Amino acid sequence: QVQLVESGGGLVQTGASLRLSCAASGRTFSRYGMAWFRQAPGKEREFVAAINWSGGSTSYADSVKGRFTISRDNAKNTVYLQMNSLKPEDTAVYYCAARALGAPSGSPWDYWGQGTQVAVSS
Repeated sequence: QVQLVESGGGLVQTGASLRLSCAASGRTFSRYGMAWFRQAPGKEREFVAAINWSGGSTSYADSVKGRFTISRDNAKNTVYLQMNSLKPEDTAVYYCAARALGAPSGSPWDYWGQGTQVAVSS
C-alpha cells in the first residue's frame, strides 16, 4: 500500500513558477514509477508527466514540454513537478500517481493522491 500526499499548489499569475511535491509513504518508493496528472473543471483527467523508478527516464505531455520538469528523490520518498512559464490553461487540480515497477506501459496507475489545486490568472 502506498499513500500519496501532494502539496505546493496555489494561485499565481501568468508566467510564474510553482513546484509541486508528492510525498509517498512506505519503504518501497523506488519500486514505483510516478506520474503527474491534472484535471481542469469540466474536462477529463489528463496525463502531464511521468518518471521511472530511478529517475533516468521521463516523459511529458506535449502541452507542457519545455516548461515542466518531473524529478524524484528516492531518499525522501518524494516526486516533484517544477512548473515554469505557467499559463491560464494550466489551471487544474494536479494529482500524483504511482504504478508498480514492471507494470506494462499504459496499464492503470495503482495509487493516487488527493490532488492539489493550481490556478493561473491572466
